[in-house]
Amino acid sequence: MLEVGFTGAVLDRADRERNDPAALAAALGDWRARLLRLNGLEPELDGEGRLVWTSLADLPEGREPLFLGYIDGKPHFAPLAMGERHGNLRSPALFQMLGLMPADQAGLYACARSLVDWHQRHGFCPACGNPTELFRAGWARRCPSCAAEHFPRTDPVVIMLAEHGGRVLLGRGPAWPPGRYSALAGFVEVGESIEEAVARETLEEAGVVVRNIRYVASQPWPFPSSLMIACIATAEDDAITLDTNELEDAIWATRDEVRAALDGAPDARFGAPPPYAIAHSLLRAWLAA
Repeated sequence: MLEVGFTGAVLDRADRERNDPAALAAALGDWRARLLRLNGLEPELDGEGRLVWTSLADLPEGREPLFLGYIDGKPHFAPLAMGERHGNLRSPALFQMLGLMPADQAGLYACARSLVDWHQRHGFCPACGNPTELFRAGWARRCPSCAAEHFPRTDPVVIMLAEHGGRVLLGRGPAWPPGRYSALAGFVEVGESIEEAVARETLEEAGVVVRNIRYVASQPWPFPSSLMIACIATAEDDAITLDTNELEDAIWATRDEVRAALDGAPDARFGAPPPYAIAHSLLRAWLAA
């Protein structure tokens, strides 16, 4: 089975209890209940790269507990401060921590971070402009003025490899670390299928026409809340016409070059995406195929 970062969290999300006040009260009153330690939107880790949890009694004043679900029968919560705004922060320190976290721990963090960030972005009703309030144990917000209900959103993003003649197409973003290349990616637009988005984005960014698009895997990406949908497609030719507004460069890489990059070889032609990124898993899946 393909290993993908931010997946594998052992969490019973307990949707059955989100509209049950008695069950939520019992979870809040459970002496075993755990609270995630967050510094803003960044996690605290122990010496093994695992998330740090504390007692629900440590919930800071002025914060609301968001019910994540159960782990080993114990209720787990994340703290929400509606007055805080952090934006789409992706600090170097955070990415260092992600490199230390097991995938299941990163998956728990992705859930908590995206949920907290969504609440902080949706304090007002988009229908009437009035303040909203938390309900469904933290998995929705409701407007007391117009009764509109709002739920956490996930934005679908396609991320893809185009293959031609035993090579794959890789691109480089202008703000990426030196030497890094990765799979092309882009948001799925309204009224568009996954396959149509793969074909459109590959054509727009690199001028390459693709067909025979195959789904490989998906990954939650909590910056702020995307679902990465990984695919492989067949390119009709290898001519590249670069959109310099999107990419700094694009190359065709052989299997040996991809393998060397993934293995971190000192003479690798390019640097591979980190293991927690689905682009890394997608490249490994292409090699295995």
